Parts: sequence; C-alpha cells; structure tokens
Amino acid sequence: MQTLRKKSLEHLAKTPNANKESTLSGIEFASNVLNHKQLQKFISQKAFEQMQQCIEKGTQMGASLADQIASAMKAWAIAKGATHYSHWFQPLTGATAEKHESFFDLDAFGNQIEKFDGDQLVQQIPNASSFPSGGIRNTFEARGYSAWDPTSPAFIFENTLCIPTIFVSYTGEALDYKTPFLKSLQKLDDAAVEICRFFDKNISKVNATLGWEQEYFLIDRSLALTRPDLMLTGRTLLGHAPSKGEELNDHYFGSIPSRVSDFLIELEKECKLVGIPIKTRHNEVAPSQYEVAPVFENANLAVDHNTLLMDLMNKVAYKHNFVVLFHEKPFDKINGSGKHINWSLNTNTGINLLSPGKTPMSNLQFLSFFINTIAAVLRYKDLIKAATVSASNDLRIGFNEAPSSELSVFIGNYLLEVLEDLENVSKGKLSPEEKTDLKLNVIGKIPEILLDNTDRNRTAPIAFTGNKFEFRTVGSKSNSSKLITVLNAVVTEQLLDFKLAVDKLIDGKKMKKDDAIFNVLRETISSIKPELSIKNSTTKDSEQVSTPKELPSYVASKAIALFEALEIFSERELTARYQVDLEAYISTVQIESRTLGDMARNHIIPTAIRYQNMLIENIRGLKEIYGTSYKEFASEQLVILEKISKYIAEINDGVTQMTNARKKANSTSDFHKKALQYAQTVKPFLTSIRYQCDKLELTVEDTLWPLAKYRELLFVR
Repeated sequence: MQTLRKKSLEHLAKTPNANKESTLSGIEFASNVLNHKQLQKFISQKAFEQMQQCIEKGTQMGASLADQIASAMKAWAIAKGATHYSHWFQPLTGATAEKHESFFDLDAFGNQIEKFDGDQLVQQIPNASSFPSGGIRNTFEARGYSAWDPTSPAFIFENTLCIPTIFVSYTGEALDYKTPFLKSLQKLDDAAVEICRFFDKNISKVNATLGWEQEYFLIDRSLALTRPDLMLTGRTLLGHAPSKGEELNDHYFGSIPSRVSDFLIELEKECKLVGIPIKTRHNEVAPSQYEVAPVFENANLAVDHNTLLMDLMNKVAYKHNFVVLFHEKPFDKINGSGKHINWSLNTNTGINLLSPGKTPMSNLQFLSFFINTIAAVLRYKDLIKAATVSASNDLRIGFNEAPSSELSVFIGNYLLEVLEDLENVSKGKLSPEEKTDLKLNVIGKIPEILLDNTDRNRTAPIAFTGNKFEFRTVGSKSNSSKLITVLNAVVTEQLLDFKLAVDKLIDGKKMKKDDAIFNVLRETISSIKPELSIKNSTTKDSEQVSTPKELPSYVASKAIALFEALEIFSERELTARYQVDLEAYISTVQIESRTLGDMARNHIIPTAIRYQNMLIENIRGLKEIYGTSYKEFASEQLVILEKISKYIAEINDGVTQMTNARKKANSTSDFHKKALQYAQTVKPFLTSIRYQCDKLELTVEDTLWPLAKYRELLFVR
C-alpha cells in the first residue's frame, strides 16, 4: 500500500510549475481602500472636518456624521461590486475576526433595499462569546461590541467591505489588541509633544511609525497534508534534520523559485489593491523560508496591514497549493521565523525624532528621545519580554539564529562613546567653554558617527539602527501591537518623568533650558550605561525562555501602576490578558502533546513494526537457506531488529508518562501553576519522544515512512 507521502511526491513529480505570465503593472495602489482622500469625495466638507476632529482629538462621533460616513462607505463599496460588509477586528486569539452582513434588506412593504447606516458603522454586536476574554465575560454571553476605528481606512476584500474596528465588552473593557494600542498611541503623542516643545514650538503631533519584517516558511500543501503535526500545531513535532540544511548559506538573497515567485506576485497584487505598501521580498536563511517587508507607516495602519497581510498570505498560498507556516520554530535545528519590528517617532513637521539633524539643537532633541527610549526599555525590560513570549516563540528565542532571551539594547561603540562624553559633563550649570565643546565636538558629530557606523549586532534583542529601534524578539505569528502597546506606555512614562525633572531644574534652580536638559540626560545615562557597556557581545543563552516564568510581569504591581496611571489598561484588563496568555500556553503544549502521542502510536510505531516484520521475514529466509549458521549472515538484521524494539518500547513508555503528566497538570485549577506544570513536566516529553521517533526515521526503510521528511518539506518548491 502506498503511503500518502509517496502519492504526494509522485503527484508533485508530474505537476509542472505554473510559470504564469504575471505582472504588477496596471494595478492602482490602494484602489480598494476608502482612504480619507476618497471619502472626502462622498461627504460634505463640514462632515469631513468633523471626522478629522474625531480622529485627531478623539471626540465622539455624532449620529448625523456617522450616517453620512456610512452612506458614503455603502455607495463607494457597492459601486466597486461589494455585496457585504464586515466589522474586521483583532481579538486576543492572535488572528483577525470578521462577521459578514449583507447590504440586502427589505423595507416595510417587502421591497429590496440596500441598508447600511451609522448604527452599523459605529456599533455592532458580533455575538463573539467564544473569543478569549480572561474572565471578563461569561462564555454564554455575547455582549461583545465592535466599533469603527476612523484612523484606519475601510477596504474591500473580495466582495466585502471590511471596516477596521475595536472590540470591547458590554462594560467597556478591551477584548482586543487594537483598543489599548490606540490609547497608548495617544498617550505617547501627548508626552512626546511636550518634550518636542523644548526644541520646536511648531510641533503639535507625534506619530509612532512602524516597519515590520515578516518571516515565514512556504511549504507544498500536498506534502504538509501528510503531517498531522503541521496541520494541527503549525510545526513539526518530529523529523530528522536533512543532510543539507543552511550550511552553505545559499538560500539568503538567493534566486526565488519560479513557483514561489508566482505566489509572491499574486500576493503583491492583492496587497497593492488593499494599500499594503510591500517594498521587499527575498529568501531568508533557511531553505523554503522567506521574508516580506513594507515601507514605514503610521503605527496603527502598519499593524492593521500586517494582520491583513497574514490573512492574504494564507488565502493566496491555498490557490498555489502552498501552506504558509508562521510558527516561530516549525523545523527543529533549522532557523526559526521572527517579525522584526522597527519603531520610530515622526512629528507633524516631518522630523524623525530618532534621526539626528544638522544643528546641535536638533541633535539634543534626538538625544533626548534616544536616551529616554533606552532608559524606558531597560526600566521595564521584564514587561517588554513578557509582551513577546509564547509557547511557540520560546522555541526560537535564545538560540544561535535568534536574539538572546536576556533583554538588552545594542547601540554600537561609537554612540556608547557619545553617551560617555555626555555623562562626564559638569553637574549644574555648564561653562560657556564646556557647552561649546559639547555642542561642536560631541553632539555636532552625531550625524557623522551614525553615517559611518557599520557596527551591527544581528542577534541583539533590541538594536538602534540609525534612525529607529529594531525589536527582534517578536514572534512571526504575533500581533505587532502587543509589544508596541507596552513600548509606547513605558516610553510615555519615561518622557513624562524626563519633562518633570527638566522643569524642576528650570523652575527650582533657575537653570537655562539647555543646562537642565544636559543635567537630566547625564543622570539618565549614568543609570543605563552599565547595562549598555556590557551588552555589545553575541553571547547566547544557556537555556530557553519560559513563558510561564515571564508572564507574571504583566500583573506585577509596577506594571499595574504604569498602565492604570496612563489609562491604557485597568487592573482587570491586565489580569484578563495574563490569564488569556496562560491559557494559550497551556492549550498549545496540550495540543502538541496529544498530537505527538497520536503520531507516535498510530503512525510511527505501526511503521516500525511493519519494517520489523520485513526483517523477520528476511531472517527467516536466511535461516531456511543457511540453517544454524544463519546468524552469520543475519547479524546486522538482528541488531536493527533489537534497536527497533528498544525504540518502540521507549516511545510507548514516553507517551504513557506524558499522558499521565498531562492528566496531573489538568487537575490543577490555578492557571499559573498549571502552565508551570505543563512547562516542567509535559513539555520535556516532546523532546525525548521525538528523539526516539527520529532514530526510527533513520532506521526504517524510506518507502515505508508515512510522513513527508524534512528534505521534501524544505526542498520541494
């Protein structure tokens, strides 16, 4: 009997690559996006100005304005062929969610009408009781409300008008990633503007900007279907490494296979239609691993575009008989996938606050944001780490190809020297000579330093890369806003503290503004430099990150005080998210454990026994021919037979012990204790059972092995 693996390989051998004539030309960028420029054509100037006020000031949208905008959305969408609308939101599942409603309705006389008004735009009840809430809602209660986020434009996908929305409970608590993210952006804007006014009174708004780098694996769908682990967990729970992996470095920036290129071209077409500004695409380090990245955008739009991109990738991949793997470590001993997030701050006057200027004053502004960002991250590094951990990302962080689990900021030796010079300025008022020397020889040279600074640490968790901070610990399938909400919050608090300290020196000690800023920066540098000075190495961790150990930072008193003071999260919302993340960890390890147990007993052990029977028949035949001297000719077969029996026994025993460990963990009611038990008593079996299964893969005849092997998954494109 042919295995599914064998059938898949035979099918692939007969199926030529599509090599379609495909081009991106002729497609208008964002033609399926109702941006503000397009919306302005459908509503009055007064209504447009009112909407801008709602966006910029956070004022409430009235019923009349909502009706006008809803009518405009409906007219635009129907004209482009849309038949349905959907509130498109980001629940705490890590994926997006949508409920499609038809524009079709009937009036009181039974006549067909197309209905969509302000009520459907501003508020909707998606009956989303199944989404995780961390105890905020009872599972039998719908009472989840979605409402339009006017800062993110509506778009059409296929025949549906998708309206980006927030998702909150009946009592107002956030049930999504977007709601607290929007709050953090506003708080950061307010705090950053106050600092900017030390240097430029014309600055009235500061936007956080993001540029993400999405890594992923692209695997043939027919081969992936032979793997229950890929179907159910998104990663391979067993499988021996191929004889060739990434040793020759011939994948990174190499030629993109034609079949993959067809997928990427169609993906970029879809991205272009919905306004995702894809800039680069290339092979990554591992075989069948790729990366796609856009140009920088405002943070809210960038996050929406990343989540939308991941949806699009899955849909386009299906058409090309591929499966996209966003799992951070889908293959053992092969580079994993992250989502590097590049974060910066831009003013309404067009200034990047993390980019030096041409004058000492603009460079002092740069240093204020640069130093305070580092101080904020180091002050809350446990909280930053907690925002990036997960059961899947734990498998990536701390290994050779990934950032260290010990959070640090890498700025390079040149900028470190600048900070040392600033640290040595006089306490109190600076002399005219010292101030001149500082401005000319230290601050004034920063642009030159950054221009020539090629000192990069590719494995540092956080690195300053010239005009932005790059966060490298974020997992490939993570929602980007989860980390950035925390980052925005901690930077906001640091900037508020910085302003308070500067104002105190100006008002209390009658210092000039420059002197006060230098003094506060000097003290800040002294607090962070010890950590910076020793963090420019590439040393790796000796152990993995453990999500259950990191997550309690979310509900520590320090974190609760931070988020409540800034009105981003209440204590109840933080506790709920902590519980959701713990449950997600438990469920992930539980599913992986069950899947591996099933594969071991229903796929691997029967295959091993089948091969054993073949060996037994061979030995029996040799015995019939050679009689009592048969062992001389069957010695190796007997050794293999014994090895297989040993592997089978150890696998079966391991599965039994793993099942018992899981049952014991499940009897624990406390979620944190339960997560720790899963990490400490269940998860180790995933490694030990895998080891024995992988030994069998190397032992059993290739044609009998039922699962697609690494060499096929990674090199068939």
